[in-house]
Amino acid sequence: MELEKSIKIADLIRELRQQLNLSQKKFAARLGVSVRTVNRWEKGYVVPSQMALKLIEEMLEKMGESGKRLIKEYLSKIQQGEDS
Repeated sequence: MELEKSIKIADLIRELRQQLNLSQKKFAARLGVSVRTVNRWEKGYVVPSQMALKLIEEMLEKMGESGKRLIKEYLSKIQQGEDS
């Protein structure tokens, strides 16, 4: 279950970063984390902290419709997985 959750979060982070047209370095700077951390998130090795997830969610909300689509596509799947 945790592996599935980390894969979905990895996909979400990668897609968010690409839609914002940011390199891993610039994305990391916006979140106040290292490039290595973003790389590990995107590879699904680790999941972001609660604080980082909150910042990511805020970035998604600021994106308008495309951010809402990503929230619906990825975060709802994660929450459904937690319910099962």
